[in-house]
Amino acid sequence: MATLLYRLGRFSFRNRGRVAAVWLLLLALMGVAAALFHGPSSDKFSMPGTESQRALDSLAREFPQASGAVGTIVIAAPEGGKLDPAAVAPVVREAAAVPGVLAAIDPFQARALSPDGRYALVQVQFKDNVDHITDAQREAYLKAGASATGIQVEHGGEVLRAAPEVGGSEAIGVLIAAIVLIVTFGSLVAAGMTLLNALVGVGVGMAGLYALSGVAELTSVTPVLALMLGLAVGIDYSLFITSRYRQFLAEGLEPEEAAGRATGTAGSAVVFAGATVVIALAGLFVAGIPFLTVMGLAAAGTVAVAVLVALTLLPAILAYAGPRVLPRKQRDGQVIATEGFGYTWGRLVSRLRVPILLVGIAGLGVLALPAQDLRLALPDAGTAAPGTPARAAYDLTSEGFGEGFNARLIAVVSAEDAAAVTAAAGQAAALIQQVPGVLAVAPPQPNATGTTALLAIIPKEGPTAASTEEAVHAIRGKVATVAGAEISVTGATAVGIDVSDKLGEAMPVYLLLVVGLSVLLLMLVFRSILVPVKAALGFLLTIGSTFGITVAIFQEGTLAGLFGVEVPGPLVSFLPILLIGILFGLAMDYEVFLVSRMREDFVHGDTARQATINGMGHNARVVTAAALIMTSVFGGFVFMDDPIIKSMGFALALGVLIDAFVVRMTLVPAVMAMLGRAAWWLPKVLDRVLPDLDVEGERLSHHLAASAERVPERIG
Repeated sequence: MATLLYRLGRFSFRNRGRVAAVWLLLLALMGVAAALFHGPSSDKFSMPGTESQRALDSLAREFPQASGAVGTIVIAAPEGGKLDPAAVAPVVREAAAVPGVLAAIDPFQARALSPDGRYALVQVQFKDNVDHITDAQREAYLKAGASATGIQVEHGGEVLRAAPEVGGSEAIGVLIAAIVLIVTFGSLVAAGMTLLNALVGVGVGMAGLYALSGVAELTSVTPVLALMLGLAVGIDYSLFITSRYRQFLAEGLEPEEAAGRATGTAGSAVVFAGATVVIALAGLFVAGIPFLTVMGLAAAGTVAVAVLVALTLLPAILAYAGPRVLPRKQRDGQVIATEGFGYTWGRLVSRLRVPILLVGIAGLGVLALPAQDLRLALPDAGTAAPGTPARAAYDLTSEGFGEGFNARLIAVVSAEDAAAVTAAAGQAAALIQQVPGVLAVAPPQPNATGTTALLAIIPKEGPTAASTEEAVHAIRGKVATVAGAEISVTGATAVGIDVSDKLGEAMPVYLLLVVGLSVLLLMLVFRSILVPVKAALGFLLTIGSTFGITVAIFQEGTLAGLFGVEVPGPLVSFLPILLIGILFGLAMDYEVFLVSRMREDFVHGDTARQATINGMGHNARVVTAAALIMTSVFGGFVFMDDPIIKSMGFALALGVLIDAFVVRMTLVPAVMAMLGRAAWWLPKVLDRVLPDLDVEGERLSHHLAASAERVPERIG
């Protein structure tokens, strides 16, 4: 591996013009393809095989006029007053005139009025589903009722769901990353070159993703996740190779040779670090949820592009940079101290390994305690940013009717004839009304043929309340006893519950697959059993403490205001499995970068303890910079209003901080110092079976030494 990458690095360095031209041409082609084939994103969380999805599919077939997007306009009279039909009529009329609207239902005819007569709900039924609602339709919908006077009009409903805007907040993370690079390298050229290399990779990956969006359905979160990871790993991978290149230059190697060796050694670590991230993300397919599979594959694609760019384009850019990649002092011939804080920290951790392990494990265990109260749900308008139309409508509905009206469920009753549907719907309505968490059940609404009827169900509490989840399960249990018809419960709340249940079932399989494959991969890299096992156990500490802090802030509200969390509540359903996949891959990044250098020095003759100290000494500064960069990139997304992106960015940033500084740079060297030579033990049977990938570059060193001996000495 190292020898192959060494040759690739030298080739790219020597042919810098061609390599750079190929990547720039690819970037341009991908940009054109993205412009031509870009398709709309989706907020549809399809769940094949679940009851809620079967009900939605049945609606699309049997009751198409009720399967489109729904908007809800909430109207309120001044305090102490009552609504009258004349004041509400303009709102209904203007809503019905919105392009694509099938009907807007007068609340006085539908009896959608609060008991005191002050509040009313106007249901607006669109022909198309939410993925096909245009911005022009949303704008027209938001203007409905603008002519009404003397009343408050707020617009809500799923029709307002749109893709989160990727604005300037993530640029904050890139700016901080640039500052960290400048401080780390002491060279504007090195920092700018590393950042440019990463941005080219992100550009190619994102353009390719948008080009595919015309043929593959992407959720609105997918591009943001791909952008997060593409930026973070792109900068980190370039940082590691550039740092090793500068080290070889400082040792007196020629630039081309230094580029080849940096790509062969640090590049090998990049390949396997990237492979663990790709495995973790691609493994999301085991959940059997299409939107989650697409998210994982899209993010894995951007990571793979980042690896390719780091191995090929970066050596070419290094060739253009010349000696300016070094700090000015080194270019002027001044000697810079080789030992820094990393060596001091490595020695300290090695000496105090037992107390450090005890304090570290106990501390992370305490931080993980809130995770036992973790609750999951899909986001609703109640978690939207204050001041947005959806949030205003949610709050006004809760004020006038109770939170349960924001969590409406639908029971779909289907049979071969109208009589069976009528009988089953009546029986089901009576049973549902007996469920403790149900406030009301509306009369059945049959389709034109009478073979399908809808029962609107109003829970007593909001969409994310534990009682509402219990009510959904109880309703399904009750209606299962009704004979003569098929009855399924759906609605946004039911879909969220099904997502959580299905993800819970998939989690053990996912963990076994991802952790198992990654441990096997690390066993190939390090030729050790204990090192991969230690890496996986350290990850459990990372993920536990990350979940604990995230639950405390986003769910329980501790310090919520500090992070812009207006309404604490359950975490988004797919956050745990997504967070586990991403953080596991990133955690193995730092494991590979740190421990591969320990392995390299151990193989080349150092004692196990000294190799551990050397690994920390050589890589602590770079890993620190990489962790700060990745944290700043993820942290930039915390400033977005979208609750999914905010919680995801926070959890990823926090997880990287904990894993890099507490687990990898503190607990890992402590464990390595405690294990000594035993850390590199591998049974002879496995030693013979496992291929030697030469990640540490031992065979490369022998190859270079042999090549040097074959070169005849020039005389006179």
